[in-house]
Amino acid sequence: MEIVAVDHIDIELPGVKSVYHGKVRDVYHMEDGRLIMVASDRISAFDVILPRPIPFKGQVLNQIANRFLDLTKDIVPNWKLAVPDPQVTVGLACVPYRVEMVIRRYLTGHAWREYSSGKRELCGVPLPEGLKEHDRLPEPIITPATKAEEGHDEDISRGEIIAKGIVPEAEYVQLEAYTRALFQRGTEYALERGLILVDTKYEFGKRDGQIYLIDEIHTPDSSRYFYADGYQDHQDKGETQRQLSKEFVRQWLIGNGFQGKEGQMVPQMDDSYVRSVSERYIELFEQITGESFIPSSSKDPKARIEANIRAYLNS
Repeated sequence: MEIVAVDHIDIELPGVKSVYHGKVRDVYHMEDGRLIMVASDRISAFDVILPRPIPFKGQVLNQIANRFLDLTKDIVPNWKLAVPDPQVTVGLACVPYRVEMVIRRYLTGHAWREYSSGKRELCGVPLPEGLKEHDRLPEPIITPATKAEEGHDEDISRGEIIAKGIVPEAEYVQLEAYTRALFQRGTEYALERGLILVDTKYEFGKRDGQIYLIDEIHTPDSSRYFYADGYQDHQDKGETQRQLSKEFVRQWLIGNGFQGKEGQMVPQMDDSYVRSVSERYIELFEQITGESFIPSSSKDPKARIEANIRAYLNS
């Protein structure tokens, strides 16, 4: 069977108040206060949607996120209500906080790029001298980012968030506590499966005075993983770490002259590269869950998704 990736989903559903097409998700706001979130196979990097979708990426993200929503609901309530399709989650609509809670345990990715440019402070958090790329930090650090509707999210400090009234101080303190507890749970779970949770981001919202964890959690789009086996040996030898994350896509783009800056052209992704990205996402699914990936193949995945959503709403 030909593998058909899911790009945009446009469905006419009863009771829809509004529809939002994000970088990788299509979100239906229902009049009854629910959200229907469809995880497409679109892929973004440097805040740009890349030209070709990645088969099974949406299923991988949705299923990993739902596993971790279930595994962490004792720490913080979350938005999830049901999963009517491998690429769909239905949940409670919350008012999102306008910051992403990013937490890092290793000097990697954006943090390393800032550090290697000479900066020794990230989001108001001081960083020690003498670190190498991928070194473990003395302790996990929270480096929030403002959520941008379009363009790049921006680093912001705890002090700025509170001073500007973006999040009330008492609520921000709670978001930090949830962030650290979720990261600890994710770290322990990853280590049991031979992985290191390097960094991740969490998004929170509020509904009826209650804070909820929303969106995805511990997926390869929101998180970075190293293989634990060989980590220290690679560091000692100055070798590249074996990663399971979207960082390899960013590095491919950088190597092909694209970092999302004005005037740069997105490089073409041929069939071979698209297939390799799909295989990496499936590899992470199997590594982090310990289960074999069962692809939800169908000749018309959009029709399958719509049918499953309608069946759920009718039930």
